[in-house]
Amino acid sequence: MIEADPVFLPSSLPRPAGELAGLEAPWKTPTGWRFFSSVNNTSIGLLYIGTALLFFILAGILGLLMRAQLAVPDNTLLSAATYNQVFTMHGTVMMFLFAIPVVEAIAVYLLPNMLGARDLPFPRLSAYAFWAYAIGGLAFFCTLFAGLAPDGGWFMYPPLTGKEYSPGLNADFWLLGIGFIEISAIAGAIELIVGILFTRAPGMTLGRMPVYAWAMLVVAVMIVFAFPAIIAGTALLELERAYDWPFFIAERGGDPLLWQHLFWFFGHPEVYIIFLPAAGMVSTMIPTIAGTPLIGRRPIIVALVAVGFFSFALWAHHMFTAGLGVLEMSFVSAASMAVAVPTAIQVFGWIATLWRGKVTITGPTLFLLGFMFIFVLGGLTGVMVAVLPFDWQVHDTYFIVAHLHYVLIGGMVFPVFAAMYYWIPLINGHRLSESLARWVFGLMFGGFNLAFFPMHITGLLGMPRRVYTYAPELGWNALNMLSTVGAFIFAAGVLLFIVDAVRTFRKPEKGVGNPWNAATLEWLPSEDYGNRSIPHIVSMDPLWDQPALAEEVEAGRHYLPGSATGKRETIVTSPVSGEPRYLLILPTDSWWPLIAAAGTAGFFLLLTVKMTLTAWACAIMAMVGIVAWLWQSDRPPPMASAKVSDKLTLPIGASGTASMSWWATIIMLVVDATIFASFVFAYIHISMRLTVCPPPNAALADPLWPLLSGGLLLAGSALIVLSKRFLVKPMLPWLVLAAMACMVAAFACDFNGQRLAGLEPTRQAWSATVAAMLAYQGLHVAGMVITGLYLCARAWNGHVRQSSRATLDNTALMWHYTTLQGIAASVAIHLVPKLMG
Repeated sequence: MIEADPVFLPSSLPRPAGELAGLEAPWKTPTGWRFFSSVNNTSIGLLYIGTALLFFILAGILGLLMRAQLAVPDNTLLSAATYNQVFTMHGTVMMFLFAIPVVEAIAVYLLPNMLGARDLPFPRLSAYAFWAYAIGGLAFFCTLFAGLAPDGGWFMYPPLTGKEYSPGLNADFWLLGIGFIEISAIAGAIELIVGILFTRAPGMTLGRMPVYAWAMLVVAVMIVFAFPAIIAGTALLELERAYDWPFFIAERGGDPLLWQHLFWFFGHPEVYIIFLPAAGMVSTMIPTIAGTPLIGRRPIIVALVAVGFFSFALWAHHMFTAGLGVLEMSFVSAASMAVAVPTAIQVFGWIATLWRGKVTITGPTLFLLGFMFIFVLGGLTGVMVAVLPFDWQVHDTYFIVAHLHYVLIGGMVFPVFAAMYYWIPLINGHRLSESLARWVFGLMFGGFNLAFFPMHITGLLGMPRRVYTYAPELGWNALNMLSTVGAFIFAAGVLLFIVDAVRTFRKPEKGVGNPWNAATLEWLPSEDYGNRSIPHIVSMDPLWDQPALAEEVEAGRHYLPGSATGKRETIVTSPVSGEPRYLLILPTDSWWPLIAAAGTAGFFLLLTVKMTLTAWACAIMAMVGIVAWLWQSDRPPPMASAKVSDKLTLPIGASGTASMSWWATIIMLVVDATIFASFVFAYIHISMRLTVCPPPNAALADPLWPLLSGGLLLAGSALIVLSKRFLVKPMLPWLVLAAMACMVAAFACDFNGQRLAGLEPTRQAWSATVAAMLAYQGLHVAGMVITGLYLCARAWNGHVRQSSRATLDNTALMWHYTTLQGIAASVAIHLVPKLMG
């Protein structure tokens, strides 16, 4: 359906070949070893997807080892200790190193072209996120070969993962490794949110935006609010293990359930963070294979948003047997059932689209049909375990293992394989073999159901999860053998797919064209620079409703047919209506993101093995990389404006709320505030367990200290506000240095007040939660000191001007947030005991 909009070409004539040459030079992908400095979305996206699939294969091998161990009773293939490491790594790698990264990787590769942009707005951030994930993830996986792999389950429940029961380094590798991998995922989410909202092709309103882009926007927002909880939780558990701060030790006022609250506030939305991108891909592929527009497009988009909203009400879905109140659990149970409604809307929309269209059985079609069958079954068992009495019976049995795999493999892996069959022609122009696709699908679909359907029965017969062997007289022998045979059949299907993919990639490259007759923009002719010209969009299905669009774009008859400044550029549009706003100059290839990512990974991993000096050397390397990378940004544009078509001239760059970096900073601060809110939740949770708050052997600081600290923080923020009025070199650095002095003095007041009150975080959990909030504020103060010095250096070098003030504007945002966080921490610490008294 075409929405009302005038159809016009930004340029009425084909553009000269010289303009094309102006595009090729700045966008050329480096070759040889310099390829690893590339930040282009196509290069990073392919590396990202390949690395995620590698982790899928590695985790699958671990799964096969588990099934081999459980094939027969009393098996001795794996010892209990080894099995614990294998099943922990299997779940951890699948959830953290495959499921989340692969959906972000596909988005990084597809979305710029699907949105009609030349690239995402922060390509170096995408490169940093990938390299941090790849280097850290591979190093984390290698702990398995050194006997240092975590062995407490992918959920790492205390007290079993505390120092008393897990004295080695195994748990520390999980906590520090997964913590910074989640930071990588958040960096990717920030990139996606800003890119989807602001770099769409002109004319692509929110209503015309592809459903896949809607799904990724919802998912990225979910990551921003869900992942900080696990970052806070891992930080608290590592502080307990490293410094004996007893957050989860019940004998000293802690609570193991605090970990479950923090973990599952991340963990259950994560299930939908995995499913929704797959749902978006399905909503993109099904109209193509049916040859008709998606039925119920708007309800499906509303359903995507509704699923994202409901998912945050379900975190206690996994805690029905944890001893929480029946009334509270009833609300979570109701929400667990309610989330099935928007999910069903999407399924019915897909079925209706297939019913109305004319479907050809191809590789993508087979995997999409298999996805709907398996996922619906998984959804039905999900409703079953949402019923409290039933969950009490099957919790921690193999019924739950079966349910999880039906939802996660059916809901994500099968759509991802459909996506690979569908979009692989974008890489070198060749489709995968259709005849082999039937074998691949048959092996994977048949093997999957043979492996996991019997587990429902095994669980109902009482087989518990996480056991490495079982006695022969329990009656589980045949079912476990079936599951093992099915797992190896599934693996054979994956192996056949890999063989076919390698065969396809070895073919000489040819033109991509539009082999599926798809409606979305990623099938426009593209090179390293994306499309020859950025298209003007007038409908929801542009390649169907604008049949000449491919020829017009290739002829340069739309926006920005060349490089206006000789650099990498894309057009920034308004977030709702898609109106062109300004021309954004994008950063070029650089080694700094790789260096910064290697330093970040090295810091966390070496800190785990107590190589403190080397770890801090890596931290310095990461900081140098980030500073060098940022130093090259925020420069005055080479010209004030540029002609992007015969009919349109746009300004180059923007400042303030129009700037991409301003919005990225806002999203980063939302993440920051959510981490802080998790620490406050921990403080409130521990306080509510006390008979007297503060406990008898602890005390609150004298109110004078937080009042003095708050005043100094506000004074520092006032100086930053004043500094924004004085961009001249002599004034700005001194105002920033004065603000830094105020912030450091404010933290000194907070620290001294708690010290005089006798705060000892090792004594009991209440004091530890207070110390955690104080330490988090101290981390921010240190960060703002570094940021302030960086701003002063830029000012002294003359880089802070009216036309290049993003560094100052973004520093001001972070500064004011740190002020608010410090005041909020003081209020929370002093207010909660009074409310409980």
